[in-house]
Amino acid sequence: MTEQSGDEVAQGILGPAYRRLSIGIVSAVVFVAFESMAVATAMPTAVPELDGMALYAFAFSAFFTTSLFAMVVSGELCDRTGPRLPLILGTGAFTVGLLLAGSAQSMWPFLAGRAIQGLGGGLVIVALYVVVGRAYPERLRPKIFAGMAAAWVVPSIVGPLVAGLLTDELSWRWVFLGIAPLVLIPVFLALPSTKAVDGPPPGGATRRAGRKRFALAAAVGVGLLQYAGSRADLLAIAVAAVALALMVPSVPKLLPPGTIALRRGLPTVVALRGIYAGAFFGTETFLPLLLVAERGLSSTLAGLSLTGGALGWATGSWYQGRTRTVAPRYLLVRAGGLFVAAAIGSVSLALVEAVPPYVVMFGWVIGAFGMGIATASMSVLLFQLSPVEEHGANSAALQVSDALFTATFVGLAGTIFGTGHAESIAQTTVDHWVYLVIIAVMAVLALFGAWAAGRVRAPSDAAPTGMTAGPPPPGPAAEPTA
Repeated sequence: MTEQSGDEVAQGILGPAYRRLSIGIVSAVVFVAFESMAVATAMPTAVPELDGMALYAFAFSAFFTTSLFAMVVSGELCDRTGPRLPLILGTGAFTVGLLLAGSAQSMWPFLAGRAIQGLGGGLVIVALYVVVGRAYPERLRPKIFAGMAAAWVVPSIVGPLVAGLLTDELSWRWVFLGIAPLVLIPVFLALPSTKAVDGPPPGGATRRAGRKRFALAAAVGVGLLQYAGSRADLLAIAVAAVALALMVPSVPKLLPPGTIALRRGLPTVVALRGIYAGAFFGTETFLPLLLVAERGLSSTLAGLSLTGGALGWATGSWYQGRTRTVAPRYLLVRAGGLFVAAAIGSVSLALVEAVPPYVVMFGWVIGAFGMGIATASMSVLLFQLSPVEEHGANSAALQVSDALFTATFVGLAGTIFGTGHAESIAQTTVDHWVYLVIIAVMAVLALFGAWAAGRVRAPSDAAPTGMTAGPPPPGPAAEPTA
């Protein structure tokens, strides 16, 4: 890893020293985001054509399960050899997965393509985080994380539209095949710059025995848990029991020691990343349905709440990265949690006829703004609190926490919804208590995260160097922490 000169530190993320790398990183996120939005739009057409409706849920869970495993593998590779190898392997796997899914003639090859895509996505996202930690000085990390969040905005707006047009006018296959060659562009842009930060850290990688085995157990457990949540019979209970038997001993091994107990510093940062994601997405999953079923909005208008959420998230990420934003990071994380909790609570107003639906939609933008502030701040804190030899493992832990909590609480919300739907199956709408229980659970989770935000500070209770988003003080603290 190279040490930045004074001129490089003084530049922004689009300065000559960082421009090519920044464009490559943001472009990679753009294509991943577009693929995510587009696939969700094309799937209802693709799966029936492949005669695979019985396996519809697995088209999503196959991607998630393999990406969870790949995140841990990528973290280890980054710490041992540097981020270039997992970046190359991940991009290649993602491209192969797109080609296989787009050319599949039956459901099983399609699922295989989705699984290979997941492997590629998991490898790439962790490698990108490690590149950020190694290549950018601490002062610029909030800005590049803001850029990565902003990269989701345009795909969130045009992704479903473009995918819908391709599916209706040509074929759903072009949603996969059309983007396959494009995902190679970011790699060609970023690779020359990553060469300078490649290789193992000076002190060597920290050895962690058995992490791949634990990652595989956790990934299989999560996949089984998702399957159990899609059923309402005795088999679901048995499958859920097996899933928990796999996850309970393995998940803590993939996270920093003390994460479950919210130990001060890095463990709490990793835990809160998952807590906030679980609360936010556990609510967002049902927000469009609530607006359509209870307030009579069209699917297009209800979908605008998600578009507004993407804009709010990007704005929050931009705000935390401003040079003028000088609040301590733990306060930004706490404020973000309070915004999220308030937004989740505002969703209940959709059940009140006197409240216009746009009030709920605006409230969700505010919650997404809070997520942008909090998640980008936690990404910055991760590298402030991590030694360079653990950048890969801790970046993987952050992504694993995000994915696990999201899957768990989206699944919990689905179970609550399914229970209420079964009781009101003869009705045209679901009883309001079902939505209120989901909202209450997720709001309490977000409030708990906001309460725990003070524990992201270092164990000494003193704010670590560079705890603000503004310029660091002059002297040694201004140098890159890595």
